[in-house]
Amino acid sequence: MSKVLITGGAGYIGTALTPLLLEEGHEVTIYDSLMYDGNCILPFFNYDKFNFVNGDVTNTTSLLEQTKSHDVIIHLAALVGYSICEKNPSFTDLINSQSTKTIVESLSKDQLIMYGSTGSNYGKVDGICTEETPLNPNSVYAKTKTAGELFTMEHPNAISYRFATAFGASLRLRLDLLVNDLTYLATSQGYILVYQPEFMRTFIHVRDMAKSFLFGIENQDKMSGEVYNVGSNDMNYTKRQICDMIIEKTNAVVYYNDFDSDKDNRDYEVSYDKLNSLGFNTTISVEDGIDELVNVFQILKTKDKRYYNDGI
Repeated sequence: MSKVLITGGAGYIGTALTPLLLEEGHEVTIYDSLMYDGNCILPFFNYDKFNFVNGDVTNTTSLLEQTKSHDVIIHLAALVGYSICEKNPSFTDLINSQSTKTIVESLSKDQLIMYGSTGSNYGKVDGICTEETPLNPNSVYAKTKTAGELFTMEHPNAISYRFATAFGASLRLRLDLLVNDLTYLATSQGYILVYQPEFMRTFIHVRDMAKSFLFGIENQDKMSGEVYNVGSNDMNYTKRQICDMIIEKTNAVVYYNDFDSDKDNRDYEVSYDKLNSLGFNTTISVEDGIDELVNVFQILKTKDKRYYNDGI
Protein backbone atom coordinates (compact mmCIF):
# COMPACT_ATOMS: atom_id res chain seq x y z
CA MET A 1 0.00 0.00 0.00
CA SER A 2 1.10 3.56 -0.70
CA LYS A 3 1.51 6.70 1.35
CA VAL A 4 -0.72 9.19 -0.47
CA LEU A 5 -0.69 12.97 -0.10
CA ILE A 6 -3.77 14.83 -1.34
CA THR A 7 -3.33 18.57 -1.68
CA GLY A 8 -6.69 20.30 -1.44
CA GLY A 9 -8.04 17.07 0.01
CA ALA A 10 -10.81 18.80 1.98
CA GLY A 11 -12.44 19.89 -1.26
CA TYR A 12 -15.16 18.51 -3.49
CA ILE A 13 -13.11 15.69 -5.06
CA GLY A 14 -10.80 15.03 -2.13
CA THR A 15 -13.61 14.27 0.29
CA ALA A 16 -14.95 11.66 -2.15
CA LEU A 17 -11.48 10.23 -2.81
CA THR A 18 -10.09 9.98 0.71
CA PRO A 19 -12.44 7.25 2.02
CA LEU A 20 -11.87 5.15 -1.12
CA LEU A 21 -8.11 5.19 -0.55
CA LEU A 22 -8.43 4.49 3.17
CA GLU A 23 -10.76 1.54 2.57
CA GLU A 24 -8.16 0.07 0.20
CA GLY A 25 -5.54 0.27 2.95
CA HIS A 26 -3.54 3.29 1.77
CA GLU A 27 -2.17 5.79 4.26
CA VAL A 28 -3.68 9.17 3.39
CA THR A 29 -2.60 12.67 4.35
CA ILE A 30 -4.81 15.63 3.45
CA TYR A 31 -2.90 18.88 3.05
CA ASP A 32 -5.43 21.72 2.99
CA SER A 33 -5.85 25.29 4.23
CA LEU A 34 -9.59 24.72 4.91
CA MET A 35 -10.59 27.77 2.90
CA TYR A 36 -14.25 26.80 2.94
CA ASP A 37 -14.89 24.28 5.70
CA GLY A 38 -13.19 21.64 7.83
CA ASN A 39 -16.19 19.74 9.15
CA CYS A 40 -16.37 17.72 5.94
CA ILE A 41 -13.24 15.75 6.84
CA LEU A 42 -14.26 14.86 10.40
CA PRO A 43 -15.36 11.29 9.48
CA PHE A 44 -11.85 10.47 8.24
CA PHE A 45 -10.29 10.83 11.69
CA ASN A 46 -11.88 7.48 12.56
CA TYR A 47 -9.26 5.81 10.33
CA ASP A 48 -5.87 4.94 11.85
CA LYS A 49 -4.14 5.62 8.54
CA PHE A 50 -5.55 9.14 8.11
CA ASN A 51 -3.49 12.27 8.74
CA PHE A 52 -4.30 15.95 8.32
CA VAL A 53 -1.95 18.90 7.85
CA ASN A 54 -3.40 22.39 7.91
CA GLY A 55 -1.27 23.93 5.21
CA ASP A 56 -1.31 26.22 2.20
CA VAL A 57 0.35 25.30 -1.10
CA THR A 58 1.86 28.80 -1.20
CA ASN A 59 3.87 27.90 1.93
CA THR A 60 6.73 26.16 0.17
CA THR A 61 8.52 24.98 3.31
CA SER A 62 5.43 23.33 4.77
CA LEU A 63 4.38 21.89 1.40
CA LEU A 64 7.72 20.28 0.58
CA GLU A 65 7.99 18.73 4.04
CA GLN A 66 4.95 16.68 3.04
CA THR A 67 5.74 15.91 -0.59
CA LYS A 68 9.11 14.36 0.21
CA SER A 69 7.63 11.73 2.53
CA HIS A 70 4.89 10.30 0.28
CA ASP A 71 4.86 7.77 -2.55
CA VAL A 72 1.95 9.34 -4.42
CA ILE A 73 0.99 13.01 -4.62
CA ILE A 74 -2.53 13.73 -5.84
CA HIS A 75 -2.52 17.43 -6.56
CA LEU A 76 -6.04 18.83 -6.26
CA ALA A 77 -5.35 22.15 -4.53
CA ALA A 78 -6.61 24.91 -6.81
CA LEU A 79 -8.78 27.93 -7.14
CA VAL A 80 -11.70 26.51 -9.08
CA GLY A 81 -14.56 28.23 -10.86
CA TYR A 82 -14.91 31.09 -13.30
CA SER A 83 -15.77 33.95 -10.93
CA ILE A 84 -13.16 33.51 -8.23
CA CYS A 85 -10.38 33.03 -10.79
CA GLU A 86 -11.34 36.05 -12.89
CA LYS A 87 -11.42 38.21 -9.75
CA ASN A 88 -7.99 37.03 -8.59
CA PRO A 89 -5.85 36.17 -11.65
CA SER A 90 -2.45 36.56 -9.97
CA PHE A 91 -3.42 34.52 -6.93
CA THR A 92 -5.03 31.93 -9.19
CA ASP A 93 -1.76 31.59 -11.10
CA LEU A 94 0.16 31.21 -7.85
CA ILE A 95 -2.14 28.44 -6.61
CA ASN A 96 -2.94 26.61 -9.85
CA SER A 97 0.31 26.97 -11.77
CA GLN A 98 3.26 27.94 -9.62
CA SER A 99 2.47 25.62 -6.71
CA THR A 100 2.33 22.76 -9.20
CA LYS A 101 5.75 23.69 -10.54
CA THR A 102 7.10 23.78 -6.98
CA ILE A 103 5.76 20.31 -6.22
CA VAL A 104 7.03 18.77 -9.46
CA GLU A 105 10.53 20.15 -9.02
CA SER A 106 10.72 18.67 -5.51
CA LEU A 107 9.87 15.08 -6.44
CA SER A 108 12.14 12.15 -7.05
CA LYS A 109 11.70 10.16 -10.27
CA ASP A 110 10.13 7.30 -8.31
CA GLN A 111 7.34 9.38 -6.79
CA LEU A 112 4.07 9.44 -8.70
CA ILE A 113 2.24 12.73 -9.18
CA MET A 114 -1.38 12.72 -10.34
CA TYR A 115 -2.80 16.04 -11.43
CA GLY A 116 -6.46 16.98 -11.45
CA SER A 117 -6.68 18.91 -14.73
CA THR A 118 -9.81 19.85 -16.66
CA GLY A 119 -11.58 19.60 -20.00
CA SER A 120 -11.91 23.38 -19.75
CA ASN A 121 -8.42 23.44 -21.26
CA TYR A 122 -10.04 22.73 -24.63
CA GLY A 123 -12.14 25.91 -24.59
CA LYS A 124 -14.55 26.25 -27.50
CA VAL A 125 -13.80 23.57 -30.09
CA ASP A 126 -15.47 22.27 -33.24
CA GLY A 127 -15.46 18.49 -33.47
CA ILE A 128 -14.64 15.89 -30.83
CA CYS A 129 -11.70 16.54 -28.51
CA THR A 130 -9.09 13.86 -27.95
CA GLU A 131 -5.95 14.14 -25.86
CA GLU A 132 -4.14 15.32 -29.00
CA THR A 133 -6.53 18.23 -29.67
CA PRO A 134 -4.71 21.59 -29.38
CA LEU A 135 -5.60 23.31 -26.12
CA ASN A 136 -7.46 26.60 -26.33
CA PRO A 137 -8.17 27.73 -22.74
CA ASN A 138 -10.40 30.82 -22.67
CA SER A 139 -10.57 31.69 -18.96
CA VAL A 140 -8.11 32.42 -16.16
CA TYR A 141 -9.04 29.11 -14.55
CA ALA A 142 -8.44 27.11 -17.72
CA LYS A 143 -5.21 28.92 -18.60
CA THR A 144 -3.70 28.32 -15.17
CA LYS A 145 -4.81 24.69 -15.10
CA THR A 146 -3.29 24.19 -18.55
CA ALA A 147 -0.01 25.61 -17.26
CA GLY A 148 -0.20 23.33 -14.21
CA GLU A 149 -0.75 20.34 -16.45
CA LEU A 150 2.29 21.20 -18.56
CA PHE A 151 4.44 21.52 -15.44
CA THR A 152 3.15 18.17 -14.18
CA MET A 153 3.99 16.32 -17.37
CA GLU A 154 7.63 17.41 -17.10
CA HIS A 155 7.95 14.84 -14.32
CA PRO A 156 8.95 11.35 -15.53
CA ASN A 157 6.29 9.62 -13.39
CA ALA A 158 3.16 11.71 -13.91
CA ILE A 159 -0.49 11.24 -14.83
CA SER A 160 -2.80 14.14 -15.68
CA TYR A 161 -6.57 13.83 -15.83
CA ARG A 162 -8.62 16.23 -17.94
CA PHE A 163 -11.92 15.81 -16.17
CA ALA A 164 -15.36 16.34 -17.59
CA THR A 165 -17.63 18.80 -15.75
CA ALA A 166 -18.24 17.42 -12.28
CA PHE A 167 -21.63 16.83 -10.69
CA GLY A 168 -23.11 15.03 -7.71
CA ALA A 169 -22.96 15.14 -3.93
CA SER A 170 -19.83 14.88 -1.83
CA LEU A 171 -19.02 15.71 1.78
CA ARG A 172 -17.86 19.14 0.64
CA LEU A 173 -20.79 19.92 -1.63
CA ARG A 174 -20.47 22.48 -4.43
CA LEU A 175 -23.41 24.37 -5.90
CA ASP A 176 -21.44 26.34 -8.48
CA LEU A 177 -21.31 23.39 -10.90
CA LEU A 178 -23.80 23.26 -13.77
CA VAL A 179 -25.86 20.17 -12.88
CA ASN A 180 -25.68 20.83 -9.14
CA ASP A 181 -26.58 24.50 -9.55
CA LEU A 182 -29.50 23.98 -11.92
CA THR A 183 -30.90 21.13 -9.84
CA TYR A 184 -30.71 23.24 -6.69
CA LEU A 185 -32.45 26.16 -8.37
CA ALA A 186 -35.13 23.87 -9.75
CA THR A 187 -35.87 22.41 -6.32
CA SER A 188 -35.55 25.64 -4.31
CA GLN A 189 -37.31 28.19 -6.54
CA GLY A 190 -39.18 26.09 -9.09
CA TYR A 191 -37.59 27.59 -12.20
CA ILE A 192 -34.22 27.99 -13.88
CA LEU A 193 -32.82 30.41 -16.47
CA VAL A 194 -30.32 29.01 -18.97
CA TYR A 195 -28.10 30.78 -21.48
CA GLN A 196 -26.78 29.17 -24.65
CA PRO A 197 -28.88 26.00 -24.31
CA GLU A 198 -27.27 24.28 -27.31
CA PHE A 199 -23.73 24.57 -25.95
CA MET A 200 -22.24 21.14 -25.31
CA ARG A 201 -20.65 19.93 -22.10
CA THR A 202 -19.49 16.54 -20.92
CA PHE A 203 -20.07 15.29 -17.37
CA ILE A 204 -18.73 12.99 -14.66
CA HIS A 205 -19.94 12.20 -11.16
CA VAL A 206 -17.56 13.19 -8.38
CA ARG A 207 -17.35 9.61 -7.08
CA ASP A 208 -16.26 8.42 -10.52
CA MET A 209 -13.61 11.14 -10.48
CA ALA A 210 -12.39 9.73 -7.18
CA LYS A 211 -12.35 6.18 -8.55
CA SER A 212 -10.17 7.30 -11.47
CA PHE A 213 -7.34 8.20 -9.08
CA LEU A 214 -7.52 4.80 -7.42
CA PHE A 215 -7.44 3.26 -10.92
CA GLY A 216 -4.37 5.32 -11.79
CA ILE A 217 -2.47 4.24 -8.69
CA GLU A 218 -3.26 0.59 -9.41
CA ASN A 219 -2.23 0.93 -13.08
CA GLN A 220 0.57 3.50 -12.92
CA ASP A 221 3.07 1.25 -14.70
CA LYS A 222 1.08 1.43 -17.94
CA MET A 223 -0.43 4.90 -17.45
CA SER A 224 2.50 7.04 -16.32
CA GLY A 225 3.70 9.77 -18.66
CA GLU A 226 0.32 10.36 -20.26
CA VAL A 227 -2.64 12.74 -20.17
CA TYR A 228 -6.13 11.24 -20.12
CA ASN A 229 -9.60 12.62 -20.69
CA VAL A 230 -11.76 11.28 -17.86
CA GLY A 231 -15.50 10.97 -18.38
CA SER A 232 -17.98 9.00 -20.45
CA ASN A 233 -18.71 9.04 -24.17
CA ASP A 234 -22.35 8.56 -23.19
CA MET A 235 -22.48 11.80 -21.20
CA ASN A 236 -21.81 14.49 -23.79
CA TYR A 237 -24.91 16.66 -23.42
CA THR A 238 -26.20 20.09 -24.35
CA LYS A 239 -27.44 22.34 -21.58
CA ARG A 240 -30.95 21.84 -22.96
CA GLN A 241 -30.65 18.08 -22.53
CA ILE A 242 -29.51 18.55 -18.92
CA CYS A 243 -32.50 20.80 -18.29
CA ASP A 244 -34.84 18.20 -19.78
CA MET A 245 -33.56 15.66 -17.25
CA ILE A 246 -33.99 18.11 -14.37
CA ILE A 247 -37.53 19.03 -15.47
CA GLU A 248 -38.46 15.35 -15.47
CA LYS A 249 -37.20 14.95 -11.90
CA THR A 250 -38.47 18.22 -10.39
CA ASN A 251 -41.36 19.60 -12.51
CA ALA A 252 -39.57 22.95 -12.59
CA VAL A 253 -40.01 25.51 -15.37
CA VAL A 254 -37.05 26.35 -17.61
CA TYR A 255 -36.60 29.68 -19.37
CA TYR A 256 -34.11 29.71 -22.24
CA ASN A 257 -32.24 32.88 -23.14
CA ASP A 258 -30.72 32.63 -26.61
CA PHE A 259 -29.59 36.25 -26.75
CA ASP A 260 -27.27 36.58 -23.75
CA SER A 261 -24.32 34.36 -22.95
CA ASP A 262 -22.51 32.86 -19.98
CA LYS A 263 -19.15 34.42 -19.22
CA ASP A 264 -17.74 30.91 -19.05
CA ASN A 265 -17.99 30.27 -22.79
CA ARG A 266 -17.09 26.57 -23.03
CA ASP A 267 -18.54 24.43 -25.80
CA TYR A 268 -16.97 21.07 -26.65
CA GLU A 269 -17.51 17.34 -27.00
CA VAL A 270 -14.88 14.92 -25.76
CA SER A 271 -13.73 11.36 -26.51
CA TYR A 272 -12.83 9.12 -23.55
CA ASP A 273 -11.63 6.16 -25.60
CA LYS A 274 -8.02 6.34 -24.42
CA LEU A 275 -8.75 5.72 -20.72
CA ASN A 276 -11.71 3.44 -21.44
CA SER A 277 -9.40 1.18 -23.47
CA LEU A 278 -7.37 0.57 -20.30
CA GLY A 279 -10.44 -0.62 -18.43
CA PHE A 280 -11.76 2.47 -16.66
CA ASN A 281 -15.43 3.33 -17.10
CA THR A 282 -17.73 5.65 -15.20
CA THR A 283 -20.65 4.14 -13.30
CA ILE A 284 -23.04 6.96 -12.32
CA SER A 285 -25.33 8.63 -14.88
CA VAL A 286 -26.43 12.26 -14.86
CA GLU A 287 -29.99 11.09 -14.23
CA ASP A 288 -28.92 9.17 -11.13
CA GLY A 289 -26.87 12.13 -9.98
CA ILE A 290 -29.88 14.43 -10.27
CA ASP A 291 -31.96 11.98 -8.21
CA GLU A 292 -29.23 12.01 -5.58
CA LEU A 293 -29.11 15.81 -5.51
CA VAL A 294 -32.88 16.19 -5.25
CA ASN A 295 -32.76 14.05 -2.11
CA VAL A 296 -29.79 15.97 -0.69
CA PHE A 297 -31.51 19.31 -1.26
CA GLN A 298 -34.35 18.28 1.03
CA ILE A 299 -32.01 19.12 3.93
CA LEU A 300 -30.20 22.04 2.27
CA LYS A 301 -32.40 25.05 2.93
CA THR A 302 -30.09 28.02 2.48
CA LYS A 303 -27.42 29.22 0.08
CA ASP A 304 -24.50 28.64 2.41
CA LYS A 305 -21.31 30.33 1.18
CA ARG A 306 -19.40 27.13 1.90
CA TYR A 307 -21.04 25.54 -1.13
CA TYR A 308 -19.76 28.07 -3.67
CA ASN A 309 -16.20 28.56 -4.93
CA ASP A 310 -16.73 32.27 -5.50
CA GLY A 311 -14.83 34.06 -2.77
CA ILE A 312 -11.66 34.04 -0.73
